[in-house]
Amino acid sequence: MIFLKAFIVGGLICVIGQLLIDFTKLTPARILVLFVCLGVLLGGIGIYDKLVDFAGAGATVPLTGFGNSLAQGVKQAVREKGFLGVVTGSLSACSGGITVALLSGLIVAFVTKPKDK
Repeated sequence: MIFLKAFIVGGLICVIGQLLIDFTKLTPARILVLFVCLGVLLGGIGIYDKLVDFAGAGATVPLTGFGNSLAQGVKQAVREKGFLGVVTGSLSACSGGITVALLSGLIVAFVTKPKDK
């Protein structure tokens, strides 16, 4: 049943993204930023945690889950370090994901050949 929940919630998040692409003039980059910011907002006020408890990977894998991780990192760092946690919390919570993304991009850039347009 957990797989079905994850599939439905992750699919709904993707459907929202596709609807934004089809019916608005937002660029894909702006939609991605919107999803991350929405995840931060919902994670900051505690709503996204309930969605994660319900859907598991269906809520943590999309970009909204990344935004939620940023918010949770800031909340934890503020509890531990005070105001300085606002600056350091998001980076320490998501440093693994950011590192993998950068290294993957670097490897792909070395392996592929760019083409002129």
